[in-house]
Amino acid sequence: MTTTTKSLNVVLCWHMHQPYYREGLKGAYHLPWVYLHGIKDYSDMAAHLERYPAMRAVVNFAPVLLEQIDDYAQQMDALLKQGKPTQDHMINLLAGAERIPSDAAARLAIIRDCQRCHAPRMIHPYPAYRGLLEMVGATYEAGHGESRLHTHLGYLSEQYFLDLLTWYHLVWLGNSLRPLPLVRRLLAQGRDFSSADRHELLYVMQHCMAGLLPRYRALAERGQVELSMTPYGHPIVPLLNDFKNMRDALPDAPAPEAAVYPGGAVRARWHLQHGVGVFEHYFGRKPTGVWLSEGGVSEDALAQLDEMGVAWTATGEGVWRGSCAKSGCPVDETQTKRSLFSPTRVDGFKTRVFFRDDGLSDLIGFKYSDWHADDAVGDFIHHLENIATSLGKTANQNVVSVILDGENAWEYYPDNGHHFLDALYSRLSSHPTLNVSTFAEQAASTPAKPLKRLAAGSWVYGSFSTWIGSTDKNRGWDYLVAVKQAYDRTLAAGKLDAEHQAMAIRQLAVCEGSDWFWWFGDHNPAGSVSDFEQLYRTQLRELYRLLGVAPPALLDVPLSHGGGAAENAGTMRRNT
Repeated sequence: MTTTTKSLNVVLCWHMHQPYYREGLKGAYHLPWVYLHGIKDYSDMAAHLERYPAMRAVVNFAPVLLEQIDDYAQQMDALLKQGKPTQDHMINLLAGAERIPSDAAARLAIIRDCQRCHAPRMIHPYPAYRGLLEMVGATYEAGHGESRLHTHLGYLSEQYFLDLLTWYHLVWLGNSLRPLPLVRRLLAQGRDFSSADRHELLYVMQHCMAGLLPRYRALAERGQVELSMTPYGHPIVPLLNDFKNMRDALPDAPAPEAAVYPGGAVRARWHLQHGVGVFEHYFGRKPTGVWLSEGGVSEDALAQLDEMGVAWTATGEGVWRGSCAKSGCPVDETQTKRSLFSPTRVDGFKTRVFFRDDGLSDLIGFKYSDWHADDAVGDFIHHLENIATSLGKTANQNVVSVILDGENAWEYYPDNGHHFLDALYSRLSSHPTLNVSTFAEQAASTPAKPLKRLAAGSWVYGSFSTWIGSTDKNRGWDYLVAVKQAYDRTLAAGKLDAEHQAMAIRQLAVCEGSDWFWWFGDHNPAGSVSDFEQLYRTQLRELYRLLGVAPPALLDVPLSHGGGAAENAGTMRRNT
């Protein structure tokens, strides 16, 4: 590097998102990922930023996740103070609010559930935990090797399951919670965890969950972090607006039987407006920017952001390439990637668009987990310095956007990514020529380059193929269209009072989330596909119930089976 002043702007954007896991609006939680990621990743990611006050970043939250974090904190508080069971089966078992079952099927389910993690980082390093699973012939892969398990289940004591549950929650604690005296004691103790031990562990978990949103709010209020949001229920806005938006990147893919999602543009606006309300409730401010769910953009979605006065949005490198082709940009401009690193103003729109660097983002998401932290960070910084050099004197008018999942990558790293993130934040926040920043700052201060057209697509492959365009995904959309038509008929007939209408609107939002479609198809593991497609059908049935309409019999039949071996258990996608 020959430059001596801050020459390249760098924005790290961490996207925090979980779908709505409850059965209907008030029922049981079907999957534990909100609170498990809360005590591990959401807590650790805040701690890293708190430890490096000179570090800047964007943290994006799905509003439906914010509500669930708050709900868990309140339910766990009522459990600890009043003994009231929560709506989460795993927490109730850990607390003793539900007895350890005696039947083999329920016991097997606990053993399966206590293996839902990346075993090489979260089971193998702990001999006591590993031993509990090995004694019954478990394989560290939920759903596999069960034939040996059945012969042991009837002989296992209740304490066995309580120890297994305690260990599962201990290994899900983030690195920032590990130094607590209680946690250190329980890790050393290893077995025979008492009711008092588990009560104290639950207190640590509840205290963590209750503090998450205030911690991120404090980071934003002191100007270190920009908080942004996705639309409320995490829908794919361009597909709600018009199924034809899939055609920019998938001109020949099969489409759902329905021509459109009825009233989809109105629903997209509802998700945006309601999301802002939830965001403002928790953070005391409106977001400056919106990461449309999965970076799913289109010109009609951009117009909706304009209507709301949103300053910026962002998407993937594949969309940038498609937009360059659609706009007739010179081929050499696309090959050199120079315009990738610039805020963009699409003709006719005000909202600025930033484009993700897929290569740098995927290095963090998929590659660096197996590297020594210092080598990984050195490599990452070297890439940024090379970009700055290639841009020359105009480097300070450019922004490198690194955008990825803020929760799922870290269980593949040693110590939940602690060493990597610690080194990364240390190097970036003190680097002499790299300027860590936020999208809001860059949208306001860095000149935007014009682009004639914006291609419709997402951060995944620049297309919507992860959510539409194949048999199972299209079937999922047709199920959603059918319940939306029933919803429209019921509301038009005035059959719901104000309370039930409000509940139906929120339940519809849950059904419109993107995650159901993400998991449908043969690419993903069968267990995860089963979890999500069952919950999707449950949510659809619940909406029919709220409408007073009999659900169709097809909702009793699985709509997708999976069976693939997707990388990182299917929770993330790589583009490079």
